[in-house]
Amino acid sequence: MTRFIHDQFAKDYLEELLAPFGEVKAPRRVSAEVREIDVWFSPTTNTDILGLLGKLAATPSVFEPFRNAVSAEDINGCLSKLLTLWGELQREANRQKERLNEENLPRLWILTPTASASILAGFGAKIKSGNWGEGIYFLPSSLRTAIVVIHQLPKTPATLWLRLLGKGKVQEEAIDEIQQLPLNHPLRSNVFNLLTNFQANLQTTASLDQEERSLIMKLSPLYVQWEEAALKKGEAQGMRLMVESMLEVKFGEIDEELAQIVEPLSQLPAKEVTQLIMQCDRTQLLARFKQ
Repeated sequence: MTRFIHDQFAKDYLEELLAPFGEVKAPRRVSAEVREIDVWFSPTTNTDILGLLGKLAATPSVFEPFRNAVSAEDINGCLSKLLTLWGELQREANRQKERLNEENLPRLWILTPTASASILAGFGAKIKSGNWGEGIYFLPSSLRTAIVVIHQLPKTPATLWLRLLGKGKVQEEAIDEIQQLPLNHPLRSNVFNLLTNFQANLQTTASLDQEERSLIMKLSPLYVQWEEAALKKGEAQGMRLMVESMLEVKFGEIDEELAQIVEPLSQLPAKEVTQLIMQCDRTQLLARFKQ
């Protein structure tokens, strides 16, 4: 049960982060026996804001996240789905009488918290010299596949969005870093919502291990913050609706001028708003609140 919750969070999380930058299919079915690729992404705009995740997603990509250390069987399954997908794309290109450029074939990124040295060696996975850094092991080039060992990634802002898919201390540190992001950070709010939903789902499960209980404790302050923000947002929306309703009752409709004073009126206590709208005529209200 908890494995499904973790897997669903990883898929939802990647979909949420990648969706503004291109087309996401999560899951994406491939033929043969019905199997699903976790996340397939085709970029349409710059992904730099996502740091290392954005670098992985700079070209058509398949993401297969794992909650626990990836096994040889897991990797074989991912490769099998990738090759099946390539076959489908080639057949479609043939039908369209187009040439499928190898560089347009999606890359496979296997995301795992840890991976044993024997597993990596068995698949010929090696760190590339150059600008990829630690923790990313590339299989032979024709396979267009790499294993991203999340717990080996350097602790930098560029790796934050991948480290959140780690386990234990690595994931908890990433949660702390997300809390410290500026309130206006373009990704903070959506990730907060995903994390609070994740925490709520975990809490409904009876069979939690110690690591998951610790994760719930780490996520609890985020959930409280989210509840408080949602309550304030609901109160503000309710107040705005009340102001609009009272203005419509008194003046028949809210024209462009009256629309400009709805927001400042909504910031006042309900009793004061009621008195002002009841006692003031249109000219007086506009003179008092119109900027």
